[in-house]
Amino acid sequence: MDELIAEYIYRMDLGEVQEYKGMSVFPLYTSGNDSLTCEDDSLYITLKEALDMDLLTVTEVDDSGSVPELKVINKADVPVLLLDGEELIGAKQNRVLNTTILLKQKSETLIPVSCTEQGRWGYNSRKFRESGNVASYRVRRSKSATVNASLKMNGDFRSDQRAVWNEIDDMSRDAGVTSRTRAMRDVYQSMEDDLDKYNRSFPVQDGQKGILVMVNGEVMGFDVISSGIAYYVLHRKLLKSYVLEAILSEGEVEGDFNGLDKARTFLDDVRLSMGEKHKSVGYGWDHRLEGPTVVGSSLTYHDQVIHVAFFNRGENKTNEIHY
Repeated sequence: MDELIAEYIYRMDLGEVQEYKGMSVFPLYTSGNDSLTCEDDSLYITLKEALDMDLLTVTEVDDSGSVPELKVINKADVPVLLLDGEELIGAKQNRVLNTTILLKQKSETLIPVSCTEQGRWGYNSRKFRESGNVASYRVRRSKSATVNASLKMNGDFRSDQRAVWNEIDDMSRDAGVTSRTRAMRDVYQSMEDDLDKYNRSFPVQDGQKGILVMVNGEVMGFDVISSGIAYYVLHRKLLKSYVLEAILSEGEVEGDFNGLDKARTFLDDVRLSMGEKHKSVGYGWDHRLEGPTVVGSSLTYHDQVIHVAFFNRGENKTNEIHY
């Protein structure tokens, strides 16, 4: 693992655990600067903030469209953070980000995405908007592993689209949801009441920059963002991606809740992971990281870690990529 990322993870502090039903959440804190200074001495803003201020336009690459790519125009005077797994809805079909990108200010960029709506390929709007969701934990975990494999094989930030669709189909079946377009968003919408109950049990804390999540006594993964301000905007989105899995596994036998020990062991496993470094689509470097029990990625820029996410591999060890 890159020394910068290893040191960043080493300096992370686990906050007091929050619990609801079979889900446990450790707020994550990091020491050091709470911001990123870019070339123009400005801070980055999030996808939601940029779209709300009409500073970002996301469209198909052209009228014909391309499933694994979208076009993003950043009109802001500052970089915009697009988070791995964030969902964009509209245009010809809904998509999620394949990796975290720090978009350059005043730029036009083609970004790598995956489809989360298998049964539609036709315009319902010209521009994309954000769904308020991050791809579910199981989709993110699978996608992370296959993007890692694609970068090793071809140098492309491409996921195994078939695997993404399969995960969404499995999730829909487990949730008892029938969607006309087989859309991931329909699963989230069907569970709004339960999602809200969980979300209220895990409020964001002062200075919090991330979460480490356990379900039924097993660590699922964690996300950490360099800016506490950006994390505050993204907290609910990120939490929902893990909450969905907790809801779908309700009623299963709960595991051993030696939570703190298991959380620390997971972080130790993460620090022992090995990785490759690739030029990011936007600013900085994209690190793809794997170990026997974990898979993850990190974006670094100007010797700062912007985002790092790791997932428990479990039995999800993808060896084959389908295009």
